[in-house]
Amino acid sequence: MSSIQTEITGQVLKLTLNRPDKFNSFNREMSLALQACLDKAAADKNIRAVLLTGVGKAFCAGQDLTEAMDPGGPGIERIVNEHYNPIIQKIREVEKPVVCAVNGVAAGAGANIALACDVVLAGVSASFIQAFSKIGLIPDSGGTFFLPRLIGFGRASALMMLGDKVSAADALQMGMIFRICEDAQLLEEAMKLANTLSNLPTKGIGLTKQLLNQSMANTLEQQLSAEGKAQVIAAGTSDYSEGVNAFLEKRKAIFVGE
Repeated sequence: MSSIQTEITGQVLKLTLNRPDKFNSFNREMSLALQACLDKAAADKNIRAVLLTGVGKAFCAGQDLTEAMDPGGPGIERIVNEHYNPIIQKIREVEKPVVCAVNGVAAGAGANIALACDVVLAGVSASFIQAFSKIGLIPDSGGTFFLPRLIGFGRASALMMLGDKVSAADALQMGMIFRICEDAQLLEEAMKLANTLSNLPTKGIGLTKQLLNQSMANTLEQQLSAEGKAQVIAAGTSDYSEGVNAFLEKRKAIFVGE
């Protein structure tokens, strides 16, 4: 049984973490499989959005600690550098929107993988836990990068040091996530959102994502320059022409992602 279930609906690639007996915690096989799926999404022009979720009661409980503690296993250094860092980089670098549907607890690396996605929805029963301090580790998988930017330095510091559980409602109030849904409607709503994104100008969305990534380090002057260059590229796409013509002709635009 594959640790990552894949399904293509229209132009959306749905990826489902599939180790329910381990609360979808990551081992090496699952982390490498997810990386391969993200590479497929990046390379396939017919895929214009990605939806990431989990099967069962949890979204992802983070690292499988049995593997982490195994003397014959990959060890923490390889787990961070070969498993999680590439996943985060691929989520941010794929020039297509990545929607995350958090269907249960998202703990440790599981929480931070979710927060690295472009649009995060959560079921009402979902929760987020920076569980690292409970076992003497530090938040990895981009946690110390994304969480302070999402909710502010003070809140991020407290949550990372205390390891408190954050409900979906509190995560929404803090600005950690985009929307909460009833549990039974979560996947339907997430797929609807991913489908909407897949029918928007993919090149423009990809450029927007690049600019958001750059904004994390750029000065205002650098960001304005980057925006100018990206806007020229966007204006050269067929979707730009279609969008303008549809506006002038008072009809719905049909974007093809080019």
